[in-house]
Amino acid sequence: MLPPPKLFTYLEAVARAGSIRKAAARLNVASTALNRMVLDAEGDVGTPLFERLPRGVRLTAAGEVLIAAIRRSLADLAASASHIEQLRGLVRGTVRIACAETVAHDMVPTLIGRYQNEHRGVQFVVESGATPELVSALLADRSDLLIAHDPPPNPALAELASAPQTLCALVRPDHPLASHGKLRLADCQPYSVALGLQSFASRRLIDQLAAKLNLTFRVAIEAGSVQTLLAFARETGAICFQFASGTRRDVASGELVALPLIDRDLTRSRLVLATRRGRSLPIASLSIIEIVRQALQQAPEM
Repeated sequence: MLPPPKLFTYLEAVARAGSIRKAAARLNVASTALNRMVLDAEGDVGTPLFERLPRGVRLTAAGEVLIAAIRRSLADLAASASHIEQLRGLVRGTVRIACAETVAHDMVPTLIGRYQNEHRGVQFVVESGATPELVSALLADRSDLLIAHDPPPNPALAELASAPQTLCALVRPDHPLASHGKLRLADCQPYSVALGLQSFASRRLIDQLAAKLNLTFRVAIEAGSVQTLLAFARETGAICFQFASGTRRDVASGELVALPLIDRDLTRSRLVLATRRGRSLPIASLSIIEIVRQALQQAPEM
């Protein structure tokens, strides 16, 4: 038997915190009372939901199944509340977006600012990072919408829109390649490069083509932040790589030049807007989808 719905938020908080004590502090309840609630829930289900560790708790297999169901239920409740608000003529709530760092520093803040000019009751939570982490956040209902480069095929993803994205080499205006206009990846081999981590969609494309062409690069730095790579390129003159949608600011400032890479293997990428299949989205999330879709259509493609 499932625990009563009122326990859902408590169990989800414990799972997220990985500790009954930390979850109790966030929920403003006594840890002993919260522990009793967890034990009662485990009694109702008939199996342990959490593995007790020396420094916290971890979900068991049964707990992972239940927490996934709880998160879907809480998301559906939030969507229902949003629909009720709409019936009252209001658009309120929180929109959670998991997005690639390439658009987290330019496109997404611009869209949010434009949207909030008309809907001041809507708050946004933006999570940026590599595609695998972003997809995980979406599928766990920690995010409502996904904006990512080339998410792997997944039946749980419902694609809403996409835009082609060329991978570019970014160099300072004084770099020997700056006047070339367009490049092939092999053109970058003689020079120092700055690369994202293996979790970056751009890095995977570069590694695959480099292996195919037997190219070896002088890698000066690897970093998990797009902004770190861009700053390093500006500071040292190294080449960094970025999808077209993330090049606008540096190109507009004149600090870097964006050179499209014309290798066929590097011209098939897409920037994708998606949500979890079957998810009932809150009104606020639904209302911004069209704005994001239009922005993708206008995103730089090179």
